[in-house]
Amino acid sequence: MNDRASIQIVRVASEARGRRLDQWLAAKLPDVSRVRVQQLIRQRKIRVNGETPKPSLRLRGGEQIVVSGPVELPAIKATAEDIPLDVVYEDADIAVINKPAGMSVHAGSGKGRAGSQGTLVNALLHRFRSLSQTGGEMRPGIVHRLDKETSGLLVVAKTDRAHRELARQFSERKVKKIYIALVHGWLKQPHGTVNAPISRDPVRRARMTTRPRQASTSGGKPGTKAPGKAGRTAVTYWKLLQQIEGKHGKFSLLEIKIETGRTHQIRVHMASIGHPVAGDTLYGAPREVASYRSTKVASYRSTMESASLERNFLHSSALQFEHPINKTPLEFRQPLPEDLKAFFRRIEES
Repeated sequence: MNDRASIQIVRVASEARGRRLDQWLAAKLPDVSRVRVQQLIRQRKIRVNGETPKPSLRLRGGEQIVVSGPVELPAIKATAEDIPLDVVYEDADIAVINKPAGMSVHAGSGKGRAGSQGTLVNALLHRFRSLSQTGGEMRPGIVHRLDKETSGLLVVAKTDRAHRELARQFSERKVKKIYIALVHGWLKQPHGTVNAPISRDPVRRARMTTRPRQASTSGGKPGTKAPGKAGRTAVTYWKLLQQIEGKHGKFSLLEIKIETGRTHQIRVHMASIGHPVAGDTLYGAPREVASYRSTKVASYRSTMESASLERNFLHSSALQFEHPINKTPLEFRQPLPEDLKAFFRRIEES
């Protein structure tokens, strides 16, 4: 379900007996979090057998759940904030930004007033006099996104005309995006492709997955299962730049190109083939990479040294597209930031 859905009817299978209503329903409804389910219940838009339930209701199996309409959220408008920006290029129509890790591109839905501060959008509104409004009041100028912990190049639109033309280029896959990533382990080939659809993980809602999800039943017989949903098409190309083997283990430095721009695409695709991005604990990378080596202090003993990274080792290093107004080919490159360089030097140590 999404916020535009009107009414959905869900039958509870007998296997769900004993599960909490909010947990079970969040897993069954696509793109709906547990928090959103609780909001729907508070707004009396979820009924179980005709009654308004509590989120903690324990299911018995066989119930009919009716979801009637989206969550009603108070309108939040992005405001300008004096936040430093690294502007790589700027003209009357567009700007290219080198986004730092740790900065969200825009506020997420349902995050409230606090979640709408400290974002790239807030910084853009302060820096530029005007931005395109095609993306709405919360996303002025935003044509595409980078994950919060991903650094690097991103193009924004100052005018609606520029926004529409850039969006067309992205839709037609004419924009070339190159990333640098450090992943755990050694890949067996010098290059490769991951072609696997991506969808929201039905259990861990903060994650995406390449595994087909089981669709919920809508208005069918109790216990009836709908076909699995495969997700949205996603293609990732990787090329090996360097293999590293040091005291912290084996790593591969990759150049990655993506045709599509799905949420967490590179991260979930690399994890799906057993090579999670370094620092990406959400998709299975360790929080710290340890090193064991022997030293002679009266006798041989094992000591441990660890290297840690507070973010994902993923950087948008190159962006190539056609200027949306004058049609001039544009290409921008941005080297790795210092925190990634420092971590790379650390794991290279033998």
